Amino acid sequence: MRALGVHHVAINVRDVGEAIGFYRDALGFTVRSDRPEFGFGGAWLDAGDQQVHLLEAEPPPSVGEHYAVLVSDLDAAVADLRELGYLPTDPSPVGSSRQAFVTDPSGNVVELHQPG
Repeated sequence: MRALGVHHVAINVRDVGEAIGFYRDALGFTVRSDRPEFGFGGAWLDAGDQQVHLLEAEPPPSVGEHYAVLVSDLDAAVADLRELGYLPTDPSPVGSSRQAFVTDPSGNVVELHQPG
């Protein structure tokens, strides 16, 4: 087998509506309308050509897991998030790139990654 790429990441969130607000309004994701009814709360969102699936369930304890969202201007992304009341870390170098981190309302860590 040879993987073609990552199709989606699924994360647990306590409150789907609150999580949608964060991912849509703060990070600029688009809510999809084609999520089937699975018998539990959730939402599917587009982040560029990839997807993030929100599952209404208790998030596991954070022990370093996260996923990264590509941004073109990390400083602007951090400033926008702070203006909305979120608390991203200060940007820092990682190799030739730069990164910052923010947590969603359920405590999931999201890396903001600006390629070098």
